[in-house]
Amino acid sequence: MKHKMWISFLIVLAIVVTGGCARGADTGSASNGQANSAAEQGDRNESGQTSESDTSSHETNDSQPIDPVLEQLNQLTTAEKIGQLVLVGMDGTTANANTKELIDKYHVGGFIFYKDNIKDSEQTLKLINQLKSNNKSAKIPLFLSIDEEGGRVTRLPGELVKAPSAGKIGAAGKVDAGSEIGALIGRQLSGFGLNMDFAPVLDINSNPNNPVIGDRSYGDNADIVSQMGIAVMKGLSKEGIIPVVKHFPGHGDTSVDSHIGLPVIEHNMDRLRKLELVPFQHAIAEGADVVMIAHLLLPKLDPDHPASFSKTIIHDLLREELGFEGVVISDDMTMGAITENYNVDEAAIEFLLAGGNIVLVGHEYSKEKAVIEAIEQAVEAGEISEETLNSRVYDVLKLKAKYGLHGESAAGPDVKSINKQLQSVLDKYGVK
Repeated sequence: MKHKMWISFLIVLAIVVTGGCARGADTGSASNGQANSAAEQGDRNESGQTSESDTSSHETNDSQPIDPVLEQLNQLTTAEKIGQLVLVGMDGTTANANTKELIDKYHVGGFIFYKDNIKDSEQTLKLINQLKSNNKSAKIPLFLSIDEEGGRVTRLPGELVKAPSAGKIGAAGKVDAGSEIGALIGRQLSGFGLNMDFAPVLDINSNPNNPVIGDRSYGDNADIVSQMGIAVMKGLSKEGIIPVVKHFPGHGDTSVDSHIGLPVIEHNMDRLRKLELVPFQHAIAEGADVVMIAHLLLPKLDPDHPASFSKTIIHDLLREELGFEGVVISDDMTMGAITENYNVDEAAIEFLLAGGNIVLVGHEYSKEKAVIEAIEQAVEAGEISEETLNSRVYDVLKLKAKYGLHGESAAGPDVKSINKQLQSVLDKYGVK
């Protein structure tokens, strides 16, 4: 009898354990679903999205946070997404039919303004507010950008006191001078409603015969360029202006102006890591939001593609080795370095495939349209996959959200007050 009771006990125990295992398998299946979701996020990360976006992914489960940038991305049509990948220039000092079409039909992500777009403070303010008004019905606000480095590269109206060149700021040897001057340039720009500055220059002026950099650089020393460039970068950012560090991987040791032709740099990776890349590496560590890629050919890294559409330089070097997770913008694709050697449309596609986010097409309405339509065709043909398109656009939307870009009209800068403040800073640090 005892033997039979013992057998019965073992049978009951086996049933209980088996049931427990079945419940354990169900729990494991739920965990497996979460693992699969994480793996999907990992796939998106490999395609170029940042880890921050991965951890805040959109989920229907109420316990998970909603990613507002992803929500915004999902509301865009393919044409609207493609528009966010292009930043264009314009002709003249007033918005015209071409600019309206670029906004309404092509949904461009923003504009760059050159000296011939700017006459005086009143006209500049009116132009920028007009573009904002034209974009009012769009889902995404515009980048409104400019090259305001100080010194000889300045676009702002003549009523404003001009910031000194980077070379003079670097020679002052005071990091605080860079911070304060950067902030005041930012205040000038934000007063007009501008929100992006193609500065600071992080090129090291290592070649005295360089025809394009010179005093646009903070100096011939990597540490000085790093310190001053980062100070200006943070000063701009503090005033709500998106800084764009340039010209990666370094335009300081060239003898050709890339506006005219394609410079060739024979440096290898050892040399670049010791000098040219140092300021960019420091800026990335300090939170750089945008990096501009230069039109340079570095045959020891990539003999077939200039940096501006080289996967080796944009993806492998900038993103993988240096860990940059922000927005990558090309230098102007209508510069001679590209137009004299390559097809602009094809260069734009290759730039995006190599890891870039925003194609800058600064001149010629026909080229701007051609680039946008080429991207449309590449997406339709699957050359640019939906995954790649979404990844590139996500980064752009994330940057616009970070800086709170909006379409409200600007009131204009307090020219008298800013002029007084900037002059005071220049006097304090002895920068002339």
